[in-house]
Amino acid sequence: MNPTPTAPAQEPLQGFGNDPWWLIGGKVVVVFAFLVVTVLLTMWIERRVIGRMQLRVGPNRAGPFGLLQGLADGVKLALKEDIVPRQVDKVVFVLAPVMAAVPAFISFAIIPFGPQVSIFGHETALQLTDLPVAVLLVLAMSSLGIYGVVLAGWSSMSPYSLLGGLRSSAQMISYEIAMALSFVAVFMFAGSMSTSEIVAAQHDKWFVILLLPSFIVFVITMMGESNRIPFDLPEGEGELVGGFHTEYSSLKFAMFFLAEYINLTTLSALATTLFLGGWRAPFPISTVWAGANSGWWPILWFLAKVFLFIFFFIWLRGTLPRVRYDQLMKLGWKVLMPFSLGWILLVGTIRALRNDGYDMRQIVIYAAVAAAVVLLATVVWEMVRGGEDEKEIVPGAAEPGGAPDPSAGGFPVPPMDAPHYHGRGGKPAGASIETPPEEVTSGTH
Repeated sequence: MNPTPTAPAQEPLQGFGNDPWWLIGGKVVVVFAFLVVTVLLTMWIERRVIGRMQLRVGPNRAGPFGLLQGLADGVKLALKEDIVPRQVDKVVFVLAPVMAAVPAFISFAIIPFGPQVSIFGHETALQLTDLPVAVLLVLAMSSLGIYGVVLAGWSSMSPYSLLGGLRSSAQMISYEIAMALSFVAVFMFAGSMSTSEIVAAQHDKWFVILLLPSFIVFVITMMGESNRIPFDLPEGEGELVGGFHTEYSSLKFAMFFLAEYINLTTLSALATTLFLGGWRAPFPISTVWAGANSGWWPILWFLAKVFLFIFFFIWLRGTLPRVRYDQLMKLGWKVLMPFSLGWILLVGTIRALRNDGYDMRQIVIYAAVAAAVVLLATVVWEMVRGGEDEKEIVPGAAEPGGAPDPSAGGFPVPPMDAPHYHGRGGKPAGASIETPPEEVTSGTH
């Protein structure tokens, strides 16, 4: 009986793990330095761009054009007094910033910067490592990073911090599921969860063209995962002062700040890898120049796409207001998740029909008709319900045909038609007030 032949190793994954130790260590140092420098540069770009949007100058004192402002802010945070409140859980209080920052660094390990190059005679990929389930590693690390936020709010022994941590956990549950569902269509088309293989599958056409709905869902969930405006409810300065990091200062606060901007960079790099062809050159350049996708040039295309996404995040922060918490949860649970599930079913059906040899034009027509039917059914359903979700129940509000409840909500309010009472005599307005004789002097009260 012949043994069952083993499947050959997949080409993009077989080179990982065979590099010498000094090359692996060098990649680790380069990735760490890249993330730190990108954080400093992103802070400068954000302050300059938002300053220009608001007719301000922005940082222009520390270094040429203010480029060293982020470094000055980091030194200032490091030298500030580290205050730990008396009643906090000190072990969890100290570990929470570490749990928020470390997963942010680990997530970037599977992002490919470019193809295979020669470094001191060794052929290696411009990527720290890759896994058959590399994209799931990013989801796992982002879930672990939320523990740092939740534990920071719980250990601070502050109601505002606790509310910020609870908001972050609810927001993560709402948007992590929709983000994972947006990846499923990419896995179907690429046939793998490896980031290097996903980039290789986009050699002729980027997934942003084939899977535009998945890209839109991922961009929205990116904003929800990064806890930035318009989805910065865990911090919410207007109602929670500073949210989960209200009680933090010095380096502990800097680590939360660092984790936020590293997550911003990681999500931008992940969007570039999954939907924008990764390190591959854009369409006009790749067709005109044969060597655009070889050597060290792909790093330039990768960085351009990443910083384009970062600018998009900054643009949204300077443009959109913060949404309400109920709007945030409704968008995640009632819009993004059902839409993602329906889109996955549609993509799976199209792939199955295509494998059976059906004409793609017929498949597109059927898909368009199905989408139109679903959209029409949704509109009719909303019209029949009459927008019941938009009705807000206000404590003490009058029901149709009824009177308001003065004591609703715990704050007794006198009815509008109640008589007005004077402060001294306690008698209604218009009633005769008897002035004591000792207060009558020359006819003047």
